Amino acid sequence: MNSTHAAERSQVWNGELKKGFWLLGICLLLAGLPGLWDRLAHGHIHANYGSIVTWGLWVAAYIYFIGLSAGAFLVSSLVYVFDIRRFEPIGRLAVFTALVTLLLALLSIVFDLGHMNRAWHVMVYPNFKSPMAWMIWLYSAYFAILLAEMWLLLRRDLVVGGRQRNWRGRLYRLLALASRDDSDAGAQRDLKIVRGIATVGMPLVIMFNGGAGALFGVVAARPHWHSGLFPLLFLISALVSGGALLTLVAAIFQNGLTRNRDTVIALGRLVLGLLLLDVLFQFSEFLIAFRGGIPGHIAGLKLVISGPYWWVFWGWQVGIGTLLPILLLVLPTRHDPRWVALAGLLIAAGLFGLRLNIVIPGLAVEEIHGLGAAVASLRVHPHYFPSLPEWSLTAGIVGLGLILFGIGELLLPYEVQERTSHVSV
Repeated sequence: MNSTHAAERSQVWNGELKKGFWLLGICLLLAGLPGLWDRLAHGHIHANYGSIVTWGLWVAAYIYFIGLSAGAFLVSSLVYVFDIRRFEPIGRLAVFTALVTLLLALLSIVFDLGHMNRAWHVMVYPNFKSPMAWMIWLYSAYFAILLAEMWLLLRRDLVVGGRQRNWRGRLYRLLALASRDDSDAGAQRDLKIVRGIATVGMPLVIMFNGGAGALFGVVAARPHWHSGLFPLLFLISALVSGGALLTLVAAIFQNGLTRNRDTVIALGRLVLGLLLLDVLFQFSEFLIAFRGGIPGHIAGLKLVISGPYWWVFWGWQVGIGTLLPILLLVLPTRHDPRWVALAGLLIAAGLFGLRLNIVIPGLAVEEIHGLGAAVASLRVHPHYFPSLPEWSLTAGIVGLGLILFGIGELLLPYEVQERTSHVSV
């Protein structure tokens, strides 16, 4: 009887979480409409970055979402490359998460461009001596890999669902691309192809996510970024953030509080280990900088820990994103999927503070001391805080992501059928 009541309570919790997810997504999407209108109508006029701090909130959001995507894909590789069955229930969800967050990352960086209509120039006129050109081409290949892998993982369920005589059946038939095979042999063939695609995708993801770190690390004029650890820091934090987001999403959308509670708890243990590794690398970065005594590098880190926005580091990144989740994942709360999901939310939110502390302080250190005071211009100053339109548009992008997750949960057949889940690769 107690187990029945517990299951009923978990079902209620799950339903309330889904409602909250949808409500938050709709509110954020609506809050983003003024920012979208302002960006399309006025360009960058109302953005607060300028001639010294040239990158702002949207660039931080871009590297944050691209890290979420890379991390989610690498977690999916545990299932489809290394055949770790413990995480099989969230394999397809991980690929879908990687796809959605990649779209959000590309949206964030497109809105940061001065001429959005020229974004295609990077593809058509690439300079392969530039890390940025390589990243754009790798993103394109990665997007194709995600689409192919997602379709193959859903193909048989789409074929089966396409037999329904309603609008959902028509949608599934359209997405099935005229495929009719729902046999075990066909599912086994699909999984073999997925394994091959995921195996190719792993080094590609490591390349472009490490490349995002290299894009910062190769800028010798910015000592705060000029570190050989940056590609590794980007990769490890991507694994942490992607795993944390998956922990939260699996708890909400895959009955993680009941049926898949063991998977959510296992994800929590994995994320805890990755988070501790990330803390070690972050501490190493600080230790090397202060021990090395390079003035420009130390100046950037001092801005992080004691500058005008010290609270982003101590309160947001360290407090919310590190210490609280570690406590939740170490104390007895680690056995409760609700607390584990909360820890995932805190880690995912806290790592956005980390991305802000990478982008902004590296630019806020003046290359020519006193330049901001010497030039009488609102655009020439080292102090940056996102404007209301910047926050609005970023909130809208986050809201769009939440809505896409909700639509995917409603429309896409995430349920792994009994006969499919035991097909060997």
